[in-house]
Amino acid sequence: MRHSVLAEFLGTALLLISVVGSGIMGESLANGNMAIALLANAVATGCMLYCIITLFGPVSGAHFNPIVTLAFVVRGEMAFRTALAFMVAQVVGGVCGVWLVHVMFDQPILQLSQTARSGVNLWSSEIFASFGLLLVVFGGLAHNAKAIPAMVGLYITGAYWFTSSTSFANPAVSIARSLSDSFAGIFSAHVPMFIVCQLIGMALALGAIKVLFPKLQKP
Repeated sequence: MRHSVLAEFLGTALLLISVVGSGIMGESLANGNMAIALLANAVATGCMLYCIITLFGPVSGAHFNPIVTLAFVVRGEMAFRTALAFMVAQVVGGVCGVWLVHVMFDQPILQLSQTARSGVNLWSSEIFASFGLLLVVFGGLAHNAKAIPAMVGLYITGAYWFTSSTSFANPAVSIARSLSDSFAGIFSAHVPMFIVCQLIGMALALGAIKVLFPKLQKP
C-alpha cells in the first residue's frame, strides 16, 4: 500500500507540473494568443498523462483523481481506507506539484488564483468532462486495458478544447490549481462547485458504465 500511495502522490504531482508549468510557459511565449497557450497546455497535459499512467498503472492503478478512486469504492472494488489514503496523496501531490512549478519558474511559491471560473456553462462542462473521463477509464478496463494511457491522454487533450471549462474533471487538480495565480488557475471560491459537478458527472457515469460494460460487473 505504501508503494501505491507514493505512486499516487508522485503521479498527481507530475500531472500538476504539466498542467500549471505548460500553462505558464505557453502564456509567456504566446504573446497574448490564448489559442496557442491553450494548445501548449493541452498537448503537454495529454503527453504527461500517457507517461504517468503507463509508468504507475502497474503500481497503483494510476488513478491520480479522487473521482476515479471514489468510483472504484462505490463499485465495491476498493476498500475505503485505501481509497482515503489515495485521495489524500492525490491532493497533497497536486499541491506539491504546483509549488515545484512556482520554484522552476521563479515565482512566489504561495499563491492564490484570481481567475474566475463560474457559471452554468462551466459547471455543465465539468459534469460532462467527468462523465466522459470515467467512461473512457472503465471502457478501457472492459475492452483493452493496455490502451488506457493513450485513451485518457487523448481524451483530456481533446477535452481542453471541446469543453468551456477546459476539462478539470478532477477534484485534486481543481484544489491544486486554485493555488497558482497563472494561466491554469481557478479562484478558490469557485472550486467547491467544480467538485460538486465532477461528483455529479461521476454518478452519471457509474450508471452508464453499469449498462454499457456488463462484463465489468461482479458475478
